[in-house]
Amino acid sequence: MEQKDTYKTIIGPSKETLFKDKNSKFYGYAFPVRNEDDVKLKIEKLKKQHHAARHWCYAYQLGAEKTKYRANDDGEPNNSAGMPIYGQIQSFNITNTLIVVVRYFGGVKLGVGGLINAYRTAAHMALENSQILEKTIDISFSLQFDYKNMSRIMRIIKDNDANIDSQKLQIDCLLQISIRKSNALKLYETINKFHEVKISYL
Repeated sequence: MEQKDTYKTIIGPSKETLFKDKNSKFYGYAFPVRNEDDVKLKIEKLKKQHHAARHWCYAYQLGAEKTKYRANDDGEPNNSAGMPIYGQIQSFNITNTLIVVVRYFGGVKLGVGGLINAYRTAAHMALENSQILEKTIDISFSLQFDYKNMSRIMRIIKDNDANIDSQKLQIDCLLQISIRKSNALKLYETINKFHEVKISYL
């Protein structure tokens, strides 16, 4: 079985979308996020922007291989908001993504079925307005070697389609490189054959 080494995410915040039902307004937003601190900041910003709203319901998923998610109903009936939003993250098969739906109550109750539909639709609209990109899961290494080996190492890096993420060239050379997961072992073994290069996983 081939190892999965790609994942999908959104590459920038979505445009604001609006879904209306019985005078209630549901504003949908999707954001790329890397961690829970990102999530907190985005929600705090929206709470300031929509300080008069009644609910700020959201769901997010983080991680490329081991994923973790959270869904929050923010005072709406259980599972009527957060899980329908999370369902859209699953149906678009994306990760490292936060969706927030901000609700302004219009005076008429929608019932649980109506809420599920509204939150799901607003989340779907936010993702429809996002650019989704497939990315590779990368493995990073650090390499330490003498200058005399520079051209050999550069040739291997190029031949294996690896990326140089940072380099420090002082008395010796220190590189941080990354490569698609499915090619990582081959690259590691190729470089590891050199006794004059110290390679380690980051």
